[in-house]
Amino acid sequence: MNINTPQSLKVEHEELHAELAKAKKAGGATGEAAQMVAKVLHPHFLKEEEYALPPLGLLPVLAEDKISPDMKVVVDMTNRLKADLNHMLLEHKQIVGTLKNLTEAARVEGKDEFIHFADNLILHAQTEEEVLYPASILVGEYLKLKLE
Repeated sequence: MNINTPQSLKVEHEELHAELAKAKKAGGATGEAAQMVAKVLHPHFLKEEEYALPPLGLLPVLAEDKISPDMKVVVDMTNRLKADLNHMLLEHKQIVGTLKNLTEAARVEGKDEFIHFADNLILHAQTEEEVLYPASILVGEYLKLKLE
């Protein structure tokens, strides 16, 4: 079975990467601050795309109560997410810290579009913490019960 991150989340990540690339090219303190954001954000996004977000791709199938044994791989993903959750949340704090630096640099340099980007990325992290990560973990817990 092919387990994929929902397309809407993939697009959102792509848009965030594109905006960050623009900020890096902005030069000055804003560009330097954006480089620091990228340094902490990229490895975090890779982990999300590897095991935190793909389980959410099963939600429509699970809502129809269509369970198959090959979904067991998702349990492994969500177990990894549960084990790594505190570290993922710590990474969010680091990312938010770098985003605050980006916001300040952009404000000083009058590059307001990057303030909006930083605010959006902070909201994205909050959505992951409050909704996406817990939902992903619940997908795994649900599958454990159904596959027993």
